[in-house]
Amino acid sequence: MNVLIIYAHPNLHSFNRAILEVVEATLHERGHTTQVHDLYQMQFRCILDDEDLLRNWRGVLSDDVQREQEAVRWAQGLVLIYPIWWFGPPAILKGWIDRVFTRKFAFDINASGMQGLLTHERALILNTLGGDEAIYQKERWHELLVRPIAEGVLGACGVRNVGYQAFYQVLSVSRTERQAMLDKVRTLAAGF
Repeated sequence: MNVLIIYAHPNLHSFNRAILEVVEATLHERGHTTQVHDLYQMQFRCILDDEDLLRNWRGVLSDDVQREQEAVRWAQGLVLIYPIWWFGPPAILKGWIDRVFTRKFAFDINASGMQGLLTHERALILNTLGGDEAIYQKERWHELLVRPIAEGVLGACGVRNVGYQAFYQVLSVSRTERQAMLDKVRTLAAGF
């Protein structure tokens, strides 16, 4: 399977980077082909501006958006790796979605409503958080983490098999707990 990994963390030494390395290695071990799009390293322009909107309307997209759409088309599976900041993804990832998941590419709207156009076999979302899982569960904040990207973006755009895993308290857990998290990542990626 061709798997596009969208990675969004600015720190080259973050736990997210360790997750990326485990995902990529595991996918290769399982015979998959990967492309990693590290949005920060690419310095992806994440602001959807009026020129983008005009280009979308005319159907003449910018070169960077066309390259990203080609990568999405190439892939049969998607993996998104990013931290949760203020209950959402980093702005660079949100901007990537805004600019790349355009109408007529990722979705269309007709008389019966929105229709997803993506045909990927599966997607996996891996998040890190500094907060305590018990508090997120008690306050029902965990629902704010999963639904916007898994259902509101990928699901609405046609991807039906979306896996999700959040890793909590990554800033304060022990080395043993971090290794257990990476073991979980390996298991999830192996099941891809």
